[in-house]
Amino acid sequence: MASAEVNPHLVSRNTHSADDYPEGPLKPNFLFILADDLGYADLSCYGRRDFTTPNIDRIAAEGMRFTQAYANSAVCTASRVALITGRYQYRLAVGLEEPLASRETRKIGLPPDHPTLPSILKKAGYQSTLIGKWHLGRPPDFGPLQSGYDHFYGFRGGVLDYFTHKYGPPTSDTEDLWDDDTQVRQPGYLTDLLGNRAVDVVDAYVKSGEPFLVSLHFNAPHWPWEAPGDEAESRRLTSLFHFDGGSQRTYRRMIQQMDLQIGRVLQALDANGAAENTIVVFTSDNGGERYADTWPFTGRKTELLEGGLRVPALIRWPARIPPGGVSQQVTITVDWLPTLLAAAGTAPDPAYPTDGIDLMPWLTQGAAPVPRQLFWRYKYADQQAARDGDWKYLKILGNTFLFDVMQDPMERANLKARHRAVYDRLVAQWHEWNATMLPLDPQSFTLGFTGAELADHFGVKAGARRRPTSRTAVGRDDFAG
Repeated sequence: MASAEVNPHLVSRNTHSADDYPEGPLKPNFLFILADDLGYADLSCYGRRDFTTPNIDRIAAEGMRFTQAYANSAVCTASRVALITGRYQYRLAVGLEEPLASRETRKIGLPPDHPTLPSILKKAGYQSTLIGKWHLGRPPDFGPLQSGYDHFYGFRGGVLDYFTHKYGPPTSDTEDLWDDDTQVRQPGYLTDLLGNRAVDVVDAYVKSGEPFLVSLHFNAPHWPWEAPGDEAESRRLTSLFHFDGGSQRTYRRMIQQMDLQIGRVLQALDANGAAENTIVVFTSDNGGERYADTWPFTGRKTELLEGGLRVPALIRWPARIPPGGVSQQVTITVDWLPTLLAAAGTAPDPAYPTDGIDLMPWLTQGAAPVPRQLFWRYKYADQQAARDGDWKYLKILGNTFLFDVMQDPMERANLKARHRAVYDRLVAQWHEWNATMLPLDPQSFTLGFTGAELADHFGVKAGARRRPTSRTAVGRDDFAG
């Protein structure tokens, strides 16, 4: 992306704190960093013990770390719908996909006329770029440029090889790397390419003097499990369903490379004098997959157990947020849109009210935690969940539970008999909420793990679901969440 013409006055304003100007506070810049399938405890600031993530940890040390942050879904597409719209994903047809896969009968994607974080910020004078993963529908009907972003560099589907940048085997013609709407071929490890582009975009945006949103959506540490230098593993794969590969060492190196690139982007903010008034967010789209550390929770991606929903969540804004904060306020993905819009001095479109809350009172004023009511559903295994205060209702495969997730984060003690009134209340609340959402779509895609794929799921048998066994079976859209 070419650098815009520099306005010296605006550049000067962009390199000072919000309190330096009598005419009013500056609009903050936004750097929103999203990992893919990162476990709750996969960062050293959340307890990972066998490696460190110093650059991501820096965001926590210089800002706030949330200990009760949830994803809106246990899988990719649905959670990303919630992130970009600030609304429960079940309000949109694309949000019923778990995740988005090929659909021969009709086209599915994020409607271009639906207000989004970048489209609302654009009306407030912001410029924006998405770098990395989209997975909310393909052009010409859908895409980042159709949904408010000014620029896009990354991939449209849900997964691709880190070296070939293909969503099929090395011999296939399935590249999915794009610069705006132009397909590009660039050598290099994908995490590094995304980091390189983010550094360039931040540099250009700061010099332009206008406020900006950079959405840096890594594919790491999503499978295929390929760390830097693993070209031989890339060549070995005949399908990106990498169920016979990976290791803790590979997974660790993938996260560390992402951390390194995040450090480079933070340094770009520092070098341009823009760190003080740039809000940096780091989180994950859903809970961890097979190699993730989800301690102290059980469950993983595609499951409404805490391990499939709890995510790390960090935010830094040196101009307004005190450093070193830790908050136990319950948060969820849909909270980011109203929070960032409030910081920018604007608000959600009243015709599309947000389902989230503005977190600024907890970030800047030290507000005490308040109880939340949160709801989830997941088509695979007929899963339902609700959290009200410390209580959580959970249903999986016809089995129902009531947990106190503060006292029992591993979700072991089923309290529904001891606290029947609480259980009945949460079930009723879930059904009342569910009646306001779109019904389940019999045609929508869903996936989860079985005992044939993960040994610790030995009691889970394959059910009625659409899960192709080869990349060629799914066409251009893929179902990697």
